[in-house]
Amino acid sequence: MTLTVRIITPDKTVWDQTAQEVILPSGSGQLGILTDHAPLLTNLEIGVVRVRSDKEWKSIAVMGGFAEVEQNEVKILVNGAQLGDSINKESAQTDLDEAEKSLAQATLSGDRRLQIKATQSVKKAKARLQAAS
Repeated sequence: MTLTVRIITPDKTVWDQTAQEVILPSGSGQLGILTDHAPLLTNLEIGVVRVRSDKEWKSIAVMGGFAEVEQNEVKILVNGAQLGDSINKESAQTDLDEAEKSLAQATLSGDRRLQIKATQSVKKAKARLQAAS
């Protein structure tokens, strides 16, 4: 048996295919989903969803959201997502370097709101880089 996996952002469907296994970046850690998994609703952190389809793993950077598992269907609703294959690794590394610099500046400034925003930017850049690798 297989899972039907859908990754949906507010403006498009990023992934809609069958798979044998899915690994989610849940709020409590990495969560593996196989066929006949118990019903589940979980929050997703900024990170990488890994999907095994036809013995090949695909990586998709997701920007936080929710996942619902029910009757061999995995619905992933996220704020943003990008297929790892479409991410330029050098550009992702540059984005991470810039985000880390912004975080360092925000930390020095002591502005808590800037620190939170910069931390989110670092997480997003790390997720994109990890998906591209």
